[in-house]
Amino acid sequence: MAGETLTAQLRGFNPQGLGAPLVVIMMLAMVVIPLPPMALDMLFTFNITFGLVVLLVSVYALRPLDFTVFPTILLVATLLRLALNIASTRVVLLEGHTGTAAAGKVIEAFGDFVIGGNYAVGLVVFAILVIINFIVVTKGAGRVSEVSARFTLDAMPGKQMAIDADLNAGLCSQDEARQRRTEIAQEADFYGSMDGASKFVRGDAIAGILILFINIIGGLSIGVFQHDLELGVAVRNYTLLTIGDGLVAQIPSLVLSTATAIIVTRVSNSEAMSSQVFSQMFDNPRALVVAASIIALLGLIPGMPNVAFLTIAAIGAGLAYMLHRRQQRGELVEVEPEEVEPRPEQRELSWDDVQTVDIIGLEVGYGLIPLVDVRQGGELMTRIKGVRKKLSQELGFLIQPVHIRDNLDLSPNSYRLSLLGVPMGEAEILPNRDLAINPGTVYGELSGTPTKDPAFGLDAYWIEPSQREHAQTLGYTVVDASTVIATHLSQLLQDNAHELIGHEEVQELLDVLKRSSPKLVDGLTPKPLELSVIVKVLQNLLQEQIAIRDLRTIAETLAEHGSKSQDAGVLSAQVRISLGRQIVQNIYGMASELTVMTLHPSLEQILLQSVQSQDGSVMALEPGMAQMIHSSLKQASENQQARGEAAVLLVSQSLRSMLARMVRHAIPGLHVLSYDEVPDDKQLRVVANIGAPESQSEVRTGNEN
Repeated sequence: MAGETLTAQLRGFNPQGLGAPLVVIMMLAMVVIPLPPMALDMLFTFNITFGLVVLLVSVYALRPLDFTVFPTILLVATLLRLALNIASTRVVLLEGHTGTAAAGKVIEAFGDFVIGGNYAVGLVVFAILVIINFIVVTKGAGRVSEVSARFTLDAMPGKQMAIDADLNAGLCSQDEARQRRTEIAQEADFYGSMDGASKFVRGDAIAGILILFINIIGGLSIGVFQHDLELGVAVRNYTLLTIGDGLVAQIPSLVLSTATAIIVTRVSNSEAMSSQVFSQMFDNPRALVVAASIIALLGLIPGMPNVAFLTIAAIGAGLAYMLHRRQQRGELVEVEPEEVEPRPEQRELSWDDVQTVDIIGLEVGYGLIPLVDVRQGGELMTRIKGVRKKLSQELGFLIQPVHIRDNLDLSPNSYRLSLLGVPMGEAEILPNRDLAINPGTVYGELSGTPTKDPAFGLDAYWIEPSQREHAQTLGYTVVDASTVIATHLSQLLQDNAHELIGHEEVQELLDVLKRSSPKLVDGLTPKPLELSVIVKVLQNLLQEQIAIRDLRTIAETLAEHGSKSQDAGVLSAQVRISLGRQIVQNIYGMASELTVMTLHPSLEQILLQSVQSQDGSVMALEPGMAQMIHSSLKQASENQQARGEAAVLLVSQSLRSMLARMVRHAIPGLHVLSYDEVPDDKQLRVVANIGAPESQSEVRTGNEN
């Protein structure tokens, strides 16, 4: 069993996981264990090769984010090179008295061949390399890294909001939004890491200078005082070894510093660096022509290096001519197909060319685009998302996304709201001002532009934002332009919620209910009720401003009465009875006594005789009688609302549907309930009796339904 387990572990073994442990072991070995010259040669060669590979990967990476592991590699390379410096320093100090080959062929070659065996020249070359690396490349790359990290972090909230806006507007999917958020987080992490990694490069350059002085001073002391070397021989041996060691370390350091500078100065375009340089520097051949002309003029001056200047000028002019010819050929290739080839045949129309209407649409004039653009500080997208969330929670089903587009046919500051492709509301607003709405009780006048609130038609003023506090002290309700549009949209969606729910939405509701009550849903549809009947019932409820949050009660009622009737009107009436407590509470709150209006028995008897349908939705009524009922209800309703009480007409179940339809738009604020919808624990107080003599007084009664 143990053998099988070991075999399984070896089969799943991944040798790539040994990279980091081997590097750590290598660095510890170089610090602790004295290395032979051959090992130093191999490690120095590996260090140079590794630096070149990192530089080339930086050049060929399409974007900085394609090389996100670069900060870690930079740290490991720096530590590896410092550990190699410790190992070479040990060998130089221990064996330097034997000659310049004591630390291996690589150090000897850099100390003898590269600088010609002249340690004075070596010191100068080393100093120049350190200056270039430390002051120019490393310092510049560090500054760019710092600024890039700062601006990337500052831009993160705006980018996240832009993604949310695109997601709410339907411009991207959830997966695309998730991927873009991941890229933003990776970008912030990368530039933050690069800001810290650049400090390692700078510290490495400083360490190279200190190691140089330590090796020279320590080597001279050991060579003269311990090995009794002459001062000249000690200076030559230890200085050449130290300079060779320093050059071998500084050249890879300069390569890595260059790679760091290339990475942090790259622009985040998915294009190779060579393509970017060629397309942006040599896209216009005129720059090469002017530069070649100047160099040629300098080359004609007596005493100047004529051959070099004129040669370079000729090369530049030739390159400019080649680029010019290439651009001309490209233009010809683009023009010829239009002139020679016949126009392609028009594609046959298909059903894909038939565009479906938006369920909820918002069109804005070009002056209101800043309200929608999150990058310009627009808050309308956030407000619309809040409206959808609030209505979804209140009504009991998910409100569809709002499709926003600009419309040049509208005036600059106008907007238009539409449902199912039909315009339902339109208004003109002032985007840079606030709207002060008169709720009916204000204590003064405002200086502003008079208007009407688009949502409710109330008197209002467009005022300057500086007047907000003053208007609020006078009793006005003050909102900004984005809130005006959002409120108008909310009211429109609430009044027409029954048009927003269809078969797909109802099926989603039933699927959600089925998770908790599977037997209930299975006993409801497709038998005894088809999905279309359930959809019609829910639409009827929403049309009468009744939320469908309590879907369990609705489904139980439909399942109970569905076998008796398939009529959506009759079923809607039964559901209203089941939701009676919810309906009454939405009107009266927690009050125990309900003020209601009723019909005189004689009038109610006449209406009952006129009913021609089972649910009371159709009634044959004389015009004079209908006008009398309408006038009486309107007067009684206005009296109730003037006293600050709800206007409710209480009638029999057979009349409720017809009367509710009669007064729905004609008498705003009037609710029509049946006796069966009032809970048993509520007390009734009749304040008006429609169709009775005016002298009839109020009647207080208990609910006996």
